[in-house]
Amino acid sequence: MTFHNIPFAEGEAHLDWMELTRAIAKGHNRPKAQVEDTFIYRGTDTLLSRAAWIDGMGLAVKSATVFPGNRDHGKPMIGGAVSLFSDTDGSLEAVIDFHLITKWKTAGDSLLAATRLARPDSETILIVGAGTVGHSLKQAYSAAFPEARFVVWNRTPAGADTFAAQYSNVDVATDLETAVMSADIITCATMSTAPLIQGDWLQPGQHLDLIGAYRPDMREADDVALLRSRVFVDSYDTTLGHIGEIKIPLESGVIDRDRIVADYYDLDQFQRQTPQDITMFKNGGGAHMDLMVSKYVLDQWVAAT
Repeated sequence: MTFHNIPFAEGEAHLDWMELTRAIAKGHNRPKAQVEDTFIYRGTDTLLSRAAWIDGMGLAVKSATVFPGNRDHGKPMIGGAVSLFSDTDGSLEAVIDFHLITKWKTAGDSLLAATRLARPDSETILIVGAGTVGHSLKQAYSAAFPEARFVVWNRTPAGADTFAAQYSNVDVATDLETAVMSADIITCATMSTAPLIQGDWLQPGQHLDLIGAYRPDMREADDVALLRSRVFVDSYDTTLGHIGEIKIPLESGVIDRDRIVADYYDLDQFQRQTPQDITMFKNGGGAHMDLMVSKYVLDQWVAAT
């Protein structure tokens, strides 16, 4: 079997956001993934290792280091590696650039939910957080909502200004409450441990996409937001007991498990009941998603080379 080393720029040249959402949806028609996650913490630093095996697709192992303090020293905050193994004989099929898989997995995960839960006529998309993921979300959401106007809010206004200057259709929001109330889609990618999005701000017909929280102590939306929304997750296994966004309100009794409508293994349930629904999606980004995206990247690479 041929081994492939797939760098970022060369690999990305063959990818398409809408094709990726279809590949993720198709991946969830296969047998449910076996997934194992481990987290090791040192203060604000994290080592996250995720492994997945989908029968008939293959195996993937992704290890990520998250060192927020690196930003103060001009170093990348996130590092790591992804390996893709054959389902038939366990051989190493590919090593794919970690940042390529992370970018397309993270934004593609949210995009699949948005194509099913957000109103098709959504005109204003608010990006909360002007970091690397925010740029990926701008690209991904533009593929599904090509006529949309974007607004960006960031804790540091200068960051929002820098973000908006790179695009022709992005405005800067100075007040988060006003920006949330005016948006059709709100997509959040922050490192917040205290909720930024207040449920009292939400308006009928909105879609709220929560990405940033990945630890048990992290949240981007408050209890009221959950109670006012129809809540969906990408995976019960990687969100309910692991990520504060859902774990904290479950354990405190604010919501029960029945409040979560569905995960991607019941994708037909990802739909609005009425145009006035407020929908919320928690993007947990488990290892099975890394595997599905890695397989899509490899297939596109092989087809094009």
